Amino acid sequence: MRIVLISLLVLPLLFLHAQQSRMVPPDAAIQRLETDIPVLLAKSDVPGMSIALIRDGKLVWLKGFGVTNAETKKPVTTNTIFEAASLSKPVFAYAVLRLVDEGKLNLDTPLNKYLGNNYDVVSDDRINLITARHVLSHTSGFPNWRDQDGTKTLLIHFNPGEKWSYSGEGMVYLSRVAEKITGMRFEAFMQHYALQPLGMTASSYIWRNRFDSLKVYRHDLLGKVSGRNQPDDVKEDTLHDDGNAAASLSTTPQDYAKLIIAILNGTGLKKSTWQQMLTPQARVDAKYPQVAWGLGVGLETMPEGSYFWHWGDNGDSKAYVTAFLPNKSAVVYFANGTNGLSITKEILDDAIGGSHPALAHLNYDRYNSPGRKLTKSILANGATASLKEFRERRAATGDSVSEESMNELGYLLVRMKKLDDAILVFTQNTEDHPASWNVWDSLGEVYMDKGDKELAIKYYEKSIQLNPANSNGANQLKKLKGGS
Repeated sequence: MRIVLISLLVLPLLFLHAQQSRMVPPDAAIQRLETDIPVLLAKSDVPGMSIALIRDGKLVWLKGFGVTNAETKKPVTTNTIFEAASLSKPVFAYAVLRLVDEGKLNLDTPLNKYLGNNYDVVSDDRINLITARHVLSHTSGFPNWRDQDGTKTLLIHFNPGEKWSYSGEGMVYLSRVAEKITGMRFEAFMQHYALQPLGMTASSYIWRNRFDSLKVYRHDLLGKVSGRNQPDDVKEDTLHDDGNAAASLSTTPQDYAKLIIAILNGTGLKKSTWQQMLTPQARVDAKYPQVAWGLGVGLETMPEGSYFWHWGDNGDSKAYVTAFLPNKSAVVYFANGTNGLSITKEILDDAIGGSHPALAHLNYDRYNSPGRKLTKSILANGATASLKEFRERRAATGDSVSEESMNELGYLLVRMKKLDDAILVFTQNTEDHPASWNVWDSLGEVYMDKGDKELAIKYYEKSIQLNPANSNGANQLKKLKGGS
């Protein structure tokens, strides 16, 4: 009996050791990343990337690849500033948890008690239930962004705490509460509670003058420059503060690695607070039971141990981080192209190994996906022949393109002034997703761009029939029908 008991205790430890031993050794990981990243960037049409590798809670490798701007060919360096996109959220969560540790905020007290009002919510008493815990675990009931509802009104979609639903709006709401509690404007709050304590001296949630020469440009599906998230009328010396807790952080992998290392080590937070941050608060998707959300970070609860992770998506800028808690290893990268998340699996395979169901949950097109193939085919051969081939291949193999990816392709063609091809792509999307108000709205928009008033009205009306709250469609219909 004693031998059996000892075996039962030892076997899980041996299993854990075996799993951890599969972690790619740092030298091998660096060699693989050095070799694979240039190839992956070329295949995915992503002009530039910067990446950091962490082992045993320490930064062991940092490198920039490619260019900051596909036109100027300025190279990415380790000092290049990238958009963190939604990787802004974990930094904000860390700051909020430090506020909790100071006793100034309780995770389970309704936030309107601190704010003194119901924020932007009208006629919904459920605002009285939303707490910081709900916001940080994405169970507040808010949409990701209010305009996704087709309205500027902020709606609550379900009872707070009922289920998981990703929300940037919740983070912005909580940032207003943090400002009220501390008396600081948002950037000052983030500097005081996170960026300065962590030594993230290159990072900011608002535009800094030094970003003029250091920050990357965004690039579209084809790797063409699509702009820069630089405000036209806001400069550092105007003292204007428009930081967004959910999405506006500008940073470098070296700076961001300081946050990751702090979380891995529990630095700057009380132990009980740190443990709550990394404890599942809500399961994300029944299809992927290993994927959960803590307080401000995603979690993967795997047999070999727990990971924390997050992704960033500002359209034509992307980012990703995964960290393995048992041996304090991690990788974080930032990319300046639409397809920056199409190569995440390869980056994780090279850097830390393991299975990552979070990637399946996110379901981004891979760099060699059917959507990528369709895009390349349309640009080479036109939409008529390419969509016919796509439908035949889909019938034979089951390969499909998501609603979001097809819409993204349609708008790429609009920007390229290929309106007839765009119409065919959007039409295909309405055939594949006839119950989606958004695809009909997009089809109406491209017909309006083409000058076909009758069909534009028809499809905008179809969109509003499916979603009466589609204020954009209603406004476009007024213009098309000659209203004010």
